Amino acid sequence: MRLAFPVLLLGLIHSTAVAGLVKDPVPGRVVQIIDGDTVVLDDRREVRMVGIQAPKLPLGRRDFPAWPLADVAMETLSEMLSGQAVTLSYGGRRTDRHGRELAHIHRGDGLWAQGEMLRLGLARVYSFADNTALVDEMLALERTARANRRGIWAHPYYHIINAGDADRFIGEFKLVEGRLAGAALVKGRAYLNFGHDWRTDFTISIDRRAIRRFDSAAGGTIDWQSWAGRPIRVRGWLKSRNGAMIDVTHPAQIELLER
Repeated sequence: MRLAFPVLLLGLIHSTAVAGLVKDPVPGRVVQIIDGDTVVLDDRREVRMVGIQAPKLPLGRRDFPAWPLADVAMETLSEMLSGQAVTLSYGGRRTDRHGRELAHIHRGDGLWAQGEMLRLGLARVYSFADNTALVDEMLALERTARANRRGIWAHPYYHIINAGDADRFIGEFKLVEGRLAGAALVKGRAYLNFGHDWRTDFTISIDRRAIRRFDSAAGGTIDWQSWAGRPIRVRGWLKSRNGAMIDVTHPAQIELLER
């Protein structure tokens, strides 16, 4: 639940020693750019820039169209990191199921690559429950880029969508906004409903484990029904289950907006 915490940004997205991250003692040099959020180092490690999602390229996937500005994101990351000495740092799970490193990348001069891509508006925040280090800083950078319509935020494909239109975007990763109509706990799972017919309207689903994460972040048990009437922004992959639905696994996916 994006409980609003103050954020302190250190200059222009530069920091080589950030609280909460564990620095890898082995430096590397970037020898290949896969796309706008993935690189390969000279020791053959493939690094997925944890915490962000740049516009996607097909990368050999059949019938997968490139997302708008995917080439721009890749070119920008190449200009930023190609041939550069970098260090990695970790704030959670260190590898994914593909064997890629899940790391923050810091250039030799201290530039934080994730932060710079967000600042330029060439990535969105894309966090996971087991890897949320620096998520507040990243969300702040994303909000500023969006407010200034930088990069992807000037393109309709990436616009925040209304909850009432969510069923038009099944299978896509979206930021969705709407006013919460009500909430229910069913067999230990929270359902946040954005309409009066849960069978067809947009819904956020939060399982038991995720509820514990929300309670921990809030410092006590959340009364989900008390959120009724609040405007909410949520991010995630849309699926079809009694209307459009996003499964939320951790608090960084939800922002409680001003009334």
